Amino acid sequence: MRKFVYHFNEGSKEMKYLLGGKGANLAEMTNIGLPVPPGFTITTEACKDYNEHHQYLSDDIYAEMMTHLHILEEETEKKFGDTTNPLLISVRSGAPFSMPGMMDTILNLGLNDQSVLGLVKATNDARSSYDCYRRFIQMFGDVVFQIPSYRFEQALTDLKEQKNYTLDTELSVADLQDLITTYKALYVSASGRDFPQDPFQQLRLSITAVFDSWENPRAAVYRRLHHIDNQLGTAVNIQSMVFGNTGDTSGTGIAFTRNPSTGENLFFGEYLLNAQGEDVVAGIRTPEPISHLEDTMPEVYKQLLEVAALLELHYLDMQDIEFTIEKGELFVLQTRNGKRTAQAAINIAVDLVHEGKLTKEEAIMRIDTAQIDQLLHPSFDETSLHAATSLATGLPASPGAATGQIYFNAEDAVDAAERGEKVVLVRNETSPEDIEGMAKSVAILTAHGGMTSHAAVVARGMGKCCVAGCDSIAIDETKKVMQSATATLKEGDFLSLNGSTGSIYLGEIPLVETEIGGHFEELMSWVNEAKKLVVRVNADSPDDLEVGLHFGAEGVGLCRTEHMFFQEDRIPHVRQMIIAETKEERMIALAHLKEMQKADFVGIFRAANGKPVNIRLLDPPLHEFLPKTDRDIEKLAREIGKPAEEIKQRVHDLAETNPMLGHRGCRLAITFPEIYIMQAEAIIESAIHIHDEDIAVYPEIMVPLVSSREEITIIKNQLKEAIQTIFRKEQLVLPFDIGTMIEIPRACVTADEIAEEAQFFSFGTNDLTQLTFGFSRDDANKFLYAYQEQKILPTDPFQSIDQKGVGALVTTAVQRGRMTNPALKMGVCGEHGGDPASIQFFHRLGLQYVSCSPYRIPIARIAAAQASILEEREKVTV
Repeated sequence: MRKFVYHFNEGSKEMKYLLGGKGANLAEMTNIGLPVPPGFTITTEACKDYNEHHQYLSDDIYAEMMTHLHILEEETEKKFGDTTNPLLISVRSGAPFSMPGMMDTILNLGLNDQSVLGLVKATNDARSSYDCYRRFIQMFGDVVFQIPSYRFEQALTDLKEQKNYTLDTELSVADLQDLITTYKALYVSASGRDFPQDPFQQLRLSITAVFDSWENPRAAVYRRLHHIDNQLGTAVNIQSMVFGNTGDTSGTGIAFTRNPSTGENLFFGEYLLNAQGEDVVAGIRTPEPISHLEDTMPEVYKQLLEVAALLELHYLDMQDIEFTIEKGELFVLQTRNGKRTAQAAINIAVDLVHEGKLTKEEAIMRIDTAQIDQLLHPSFDETSLHAATSLATGLPASPGAATGQIYFNAEDAVDAAERGEKVVLVRNETSPEDIEGMAKSVAILTAHGGMTSHAAVVARGMGKCCVAGCDSIAIDETKKVMQSATATLKEGDFLSLNGSTGSIYLGEIPLVETEIGGHFEELMSWVNEAKKLVVRVNADSPDDLEVGLHFGAEGVGLCRTEHMFFQEDRIPHVRQMIIAETKEERMIALAHLKEMQKADFVGIFRAANGKPVNIRLLDPPLHEFLPKTDRDIEKLAREIGKPAEEIKQRVHDLAETNPMLGHRGCRLAITFPEIYIMQAEAIIESAIHIHDEDIAVYPEIMVPLVSSREEITIIKNQLKEAIQTIFRKEQLVLPFDIGTMIEIPRACVTADEIAEEAQFFSFGTNDLTQLTFGFSRDDANKFLYAYQEQKILPTDPFQSIDQKGVGALVTTAVQRGRMTNPALKMGVCGEHGGDPASIQFFHRLGLQYVSCSPYRIPIARIAAAQASILEEREKVTV
């Protein structure tokens, strides 16, 4: 028979998937002898059983729970529901992973009109007894019947105003009895039923309410944001109550064994006397610093310090401890690894190594890579943020915070930035043509597009804040107006964006810079010792590369040459090349572009200083470079001396129904080989220039969108011929590679043939995901949330690689590529190269490198080290 209920003395900290984090830690603390109020845990398996039985608690589980309740009665020498000495219990959720504030808790369960009299007799404290009863009615009503807690709070406020009280503790016994009557009437009016007097009915309803809270909206959102498996379920912890609301020798508090903001090794926390439950965090009364407890209850404070030291040594991590003091006696209600800032996490981990409590590898594994963004980008001033007006929420496409004036096209954004304004570029969606406006802006907001849309990818590369896919706002780019549900904004109005959360706020919010200090560099030196994957940067300019190198990049994994073409002095030559009717006309434009590209490549090679640089040849369809408005068409006509109508017709001819599947990538080189030849010549001539400066240089020339060996063969031969001509002329030979980006499913399954020609594979997982799923990355946000909610997909496949489908294609390509070319270099340059879960997958495949945007480099480095450490641990356990 399956066991669904465990007494605290039957469990351990290793059982968190079964007992939940809270239950496992209560069991652990019980077994090491700490003063934990006794109790038992109903397991996560019971939660799954409950959900499988369509929200019904089976009789077998209930009977097993009752057996443990009777044991608890014997331990406490109290009886549940008794009218002389009642056992009161708390009912708390406890998921395998900490989800603070996301699920529900009920305290003082077991009280009714009769048992409260028994509690008065047993404690000889009528005030605290009736205070417990009124609290129970409120929590039970809120959790079990979803009666908003503020309705009870309002009744309490009304009574305090009527009596001219400031604090809850001023309420008399008579006041509390009146309040209980009011609460019960409120309960009846809201639920349509009397407040239940049967404690066993209270208990059963409370258990099912906690199970139900696993699926409440805030918990579902929290799991999605923190990538917690929906299938885990929550445990329910039943624990005998201890009372912090029994006078000035009682209280409740929260303590941290170290400062959770800085990581300083200093006992930290707050407490309230004559309080219970959530009073410390509710903000109704101002709590006291934990250090003051030494003055009021020195023995309890000393004991609490001993408990804190023991728990940190036992768990080898900073602990977050909840405690209650009942008439001078200390009880520990919970411990868990404390939430902390990124800076504190690093400082604590490194300090624990210095203290001999952790190894370097254990310290690296303690770092939550998702937190590292906090160190790399500015954030909003917390006080100002709380007072700000929220407008909408989109996708957190590129982290950081920014505030500025809104502009609706790239040209206006550039003009405003040059006037000294801080600009937020607001677009329905961005295109490569917006690149200069994006570069001049402090942040980007789009109504459409997903986490790997053009706006998102470019913003991450630039280290700029971006919120994408905010479909709750309407943007009229012609009228230059943005509308949310609550406000209409026009050009020049101020807006603030949080690219880490997707939140959009009205007006200006002051920013604070986050400093990387403390032990960061020391930790990253350990990371370099542990990791095997090389981490490169996606960089389209020397500035991008310098940022990546600052964060530890070991080369360039993707340089997108099309981003170099959109600068104001270049776009006319690009357009002239596209409009050209003959090869001779096209070559004139290409000659100008070649000199410009050479300047770019020289700067990048110089900054790389011998590190490999992977350069992707022109990828997007040509129509993306052409003007869209009549004004811009007429301007181009004047510049190149062609009739505007002729240019309009050319724009029309080049327009594509589905550009993703159209005339782009290597297909351009098949039809216009001179474009790729020009770029290859610019790369090699720039490399020679850098070589002449006595700087090592190693270019990797990448052909995008290849789907067959024949394509890469033709293009490679053309490029090599042009490169050899340069070498013969300069009487110099430099090392270089020609390879391809693997981003089409057909390329994955024919990788053995393609590898006969390619010297490297770089997986473009953004487009590979699009083409494998048939999802547009710019539009998938319209339905991906529903897919995750309904458990069709565990995560957004554009953020974390789909290992079953896309991952299987990558695996096939790796295996087939190595069959015919064992020396084949392989890496990843799509956005998945900065995702920790994806990096673990790429490490297991044995790829040589991952590449990501500059501000994700530290995250990728830590994730690569963690993947290597996990692999070594698995070898030991086999």
